[in-house]
Amino acid sequence: MLLFTVLLQLQEDELKGMAVLVFANKQDLPRAMSVSDIIEALSLKGWSVQPSCAVSGTGLVEGLDWLSNEILKR
Repeated sequence: MLLFTVLLQLQEDELKGMAVLVFANKQDLPRAMSVSDIIEALSLKGWSVQPSCAVSGTGLVEGLDWLSNEILKR
């Protein structure tokens, strides 16, 4: 959570060109927020938000693949 707070405090210019991945964990729970609701609530437009469930591993590989690909592009 601390890293997230720091990233939110950075100016847009400081984040330009930076690959930022947010895992929307606990998507297996019935009352989990949708990815679109998380993006809206936390003002994460332009960030990659990957739905995930750490218990089953769902979404983790996809998120890390995206991050790896983004890093390789730079």
